[in-house]
Amino acid sequence: MQEMTALLYKTIVLTKKGTVLQVNFNRPEVHNAFNSETILELTDAFDKVRVDNSIRVVILTGEGKSFCAGADINWMREIIHYSFDQNLEESLQLAEVLHKIYTLPKPTIAMVNGAAIGGGTGFLSVCDIAVAAEDAKFGLSEVKIGLVPAAISPYVVRKIGESKAREYFLTGQRISAQKAAEIGLVNEVVPKNQLKERVDELVGQLLDSGPEAIASCKELILNVPGMSLEDVKEYTARMIADLRVSDEGQEGMSAFLEKRKPRWTQKSSHKNGRKK
Repeated sequence: MQEMTALLYKTIVLTKKGTVLQVNFNRPEVHNAFNSETILELTDAFDKVRVDNSIRVVILTGEGKSFCAGADINWMREIIHYSFDQNLEESLQLAEVLHKIYTLPKPTIAMVNGAAIGGGTGFLSVCDIAVAAEDAKFGLSEVKIGLVPAAISPYVVRKIGESKAREYFLTGQRISAQKAAEIGLVNEVVPKNQLKERVDELVGQLLDSGPEAIASCKELILNVPGMSLEDVKEYTARMIADLRVSDEGQEGMSAFLEKRKPRWTQKSSHKNGRKK
């Protein structure tokens, strides 16, 4: 399968294979720590991903040995001199890109190939599924330098719950890959040499599912917890009714009844090198 670099950036690399886009943090010399340029580039990339119908799955990972080591120390040397308004602007930009990834109507997988510290933990937390190498390390160590995991907190708390958030936000202690799986920060842990293979398996499962159905699933997960039981009845009933009469729903149900694969799986399987 021939790889195609979709866009040229300085701190991230985008590689597309068929309907799958891989986004790599590309600053291995600083363990993929991010700076303001990384945030702007990720914002631009995910804006484009959102409207690109040829992309069905996104993988987020890091070049080299680390996933993302959080904020770049050289960037921190700059922002220590920023005014409140400058800090607010930069923090809002980070919050915005995290929200863009979290609400992307396409499935996202964090392929955690190494250390994910601070904001790096935030980036894996906004992905739908996180698979980690068994030697990966995690940390929410902002309190050690007098700060807090503010922008990432909505997503980390959703992953691990309030009890564990209190423990790890306040202590800043490191988290092993196995412990990360136990507390729900990542979905599973595999040997490092099996990481890509496992992610590819998950990609295959996602490509077998209807893209509109996946987008609706993500909408359900986002909206239902905040709705009353009264409101949720109408909301969910309308959603399933809409999907049943949609082209994708009609095709999916027809394929099931006719004991064949839906058309979307036939389109995706060859391009991504999967055998039927």
